[in-house]
Amino acid sequence: MSAPSLAELVAERQIVITSGSGGVGKTTSAAVLAMEAAAQGRRAVVVTIDPAKRLADALGLGGEGIGNEPTRIDGSWPGELWAVMLDTKSTFDDLVTRYSSDPEQAERILANRFYRNISGALSGTQEYMAMEKLYELHHDDGFDLVVVDTPPSRNALDFLEAPRRLTRFLDHRLYRVLMAPTRGVMKAVNVAAQAFVRQVSKVVGAEVFEDAITFFQAFDGMEAGFKERADAVLELLTSPATSYVLVASPKRDTVAEARFFAEKLAEADIPIAALIVNRMHPHFTDEMPEALRERARHFEGTDLGGLYRNLADFALVAHREEEHLAGLADMVEPAPVIRVPFLQTDVHDLDGLAVVGDHLFDRT
Repeated sequence: MSAPSLAELVAERQIVITSGSGGVGKTTSAAVLAMEAAAQGRRAVVVTIDPAKRLADALGLGGEGIGNEPTRIDGSWPGELWAVMLDTKSTFDDLVTRYSSDPEQAERILANRFYRNISGALSGTQEYMAMEKLYELHHDDGFDLVVVDTPPSRNALDFLEAPRRLTRFLDHRLYRVLMAPTRGVMKAVNVAAQAFVRQVSKVVGAEVFEDAITFFQAFDGMEAGFKERADAVLELLTSPATSYVLVASPKRDTVAEARFFAEKLAEADIPIAALIVNRMHPHFTDEMPEALRERARHFEGTDLGGLYRNLADFALVAHREEEHLAGLADMVEPAPVIRVPFLQTDVHDLDGLAVVGDHLFDRT
């Protein structure tokens, strides 16, 4: 059974997640996938974690930019295209407000210095909030498709591990020790735990530690809601409604990163729906570089010799790129491998995204 094409993915799936290392065109690819869905008449939203203004420019927003709430992109498509740039702290604040028992509890947490420090900087927070935003938009009746540009990470499964990490933390013995003052059992905390508290206070400062204790006290009673949501997010990430597109470039190091991603996704039993390889050098000829260099030597000192020498250089680069990709392409079978060539200019507007789309969806 053949794998669905990229066009079929954006036409049929509810969620498409682009994964890969940084600097390979992942954000642009995600935007193009969402734009194609809009061209097919769907209501699509792309969620990016890239704060660079270039994506806002490419989507026709100019200086207005993109925020944490969906912004509609005007275009000549029959569907709808929306964009979100993840604001980790704002998304975390929304979660706190949602699961607080009353406005006073939410206010205590949001005003807490410890919370303000961790809400945007804690390891894994960005990945979890990206998945939280995905969950929120997926359950918004205004959208048929959510395309997520995941944070660049050496760990291919950070976005999958984030919900699990939150659940493990809430179940951890240390968390229960920190919550002890809230539950009136601090006196029952054993001597070792008290020693731990004193030691941490010495390392980070008593004031910082007191802020942390105050935060956990304010957090009391919200664990169940966070755990249930984390479980729901994880279920959605592994459901048949979600497809994963791996994005790479043909350089040796980025291909190695992509192989690592592919291996980790395979270990998690997550099939790759498509492989997009950006910035490929063009194939001007099927002749081997050595044969072209021989012709260049034969016509040495002439314009034709110079042309053959340039052609040999291009052929060598293109040949090496295909060698780099050979093993990766085998790893993702039967998923389609889509090659996007170097473009004459950078992508800086909707027309540029459309050019990339022509290559992604074989309209060239």
